[in-house]
Amino acid sequence: MQRRSKVKGEGFEKSLMAEQGNLYVIAAPSGTGKTSLVKALVDSIAGITVSISHTTRAKRPNETHGINYYFIPKAEFEGMIADGEFLEHATIFDNLYGTSKSWVEQTLAQGTDVILEIDWQGHQQIKRLFPKTISIFILPPSLNDLRERLIKRNQDHPDIIKKRLADVQATIPHLYEFDYLLINDNFDKALQDLVLIVESGRLLQVRQAAKYAQLIEGLEL
Repeated sequence: MQRRSKVKGEGFEKSLMAEQGNLYVIAAPSGTGKTSLVKALVDSIAGITVSISHTTRAKRPNETHGINYYFIPKAEFEGMIADGEFLEHATIFDNLYGTSKSWVEQTLAQGTDVILEIDWQGHQQIKRLFPKTISIFILPPSLNDLRERLIKRNQDHPDIIKKRLADVQATIPHLYEFDYLLINDNFDKALQDLVLIVESGRLLQVRQAAKYAQLIEGLEL
């Protein structure tokens, strides 16, 4: 997999206040069930949403523009790069992907938690920009299970499936860079774990102290 990541938005971290939404990065090898888990997570908890990435790859038959991705021409994508519109952007399997900087900023400012579904290299970039990001890495129960999932979903050419499986070996060592590690061998259990992570993130001292600042000041008198 060829990937080139860049992050735009100096001062982004300073603009994020404690009472605003949390930023989450959820990464996983392709076919692990990440997208299904994230959708179920958003359906289970209020006040959290997923950043919809822009991409230059072709839309699959079961995908919808503006819901799965914003599918745009390469020239438009490159123009957005030049204008500094991406918080993070990358080249993955010859296709460009990017996260809208302004959308993430505005959504967090409204107090809504935001999930970024990006890979480990994007996580490295985001973590440097915003160290308080809460990151989660999801693994399949086995390589054979992952292979079967990729084949059954019938979305990729066999050559792409081989590349995705080979890329797992390059991805796994980076799971140690994440805050949480989940194994998706039982969907309901993995979803429950994701819910717990989000709920615990909302109870972090830095957020609670900002939310209840007046109470704390009164108790300190």
